[in-house]
Amino acid sequence: MASKDEILAGLAEIVNEETGLETDAVQLDKSFTEDLDIDSISMMTIVVNAEEKFDVTIPDEEVKNLKTVEDAVNFIDNAQD
Repeated sequence: MASKDEILAGLAEIVNEETGLETDAVQLDKSFTEDLDIDSISMMTIVVNAEEKFDVTIPDEEVKNLKTVEDAVNFIDNAQD
């Protein structure tokens, strides 16, 4: 099971691969759409890659609730249990 720091680092790598953003730009308080400028298509790719990396399932109806990086980290952390 990954720690929250490991989840954040993993998400940062996934976002970097998808968007080219620097990994240190991906911080807990950042909004995916407003701060990181990630569109819905890129977000779905990030979700699929995160599901594979962390062996969790993120239902489509939950994706809209993942507004910030912290939302995603917390969701993945809880889904690992």
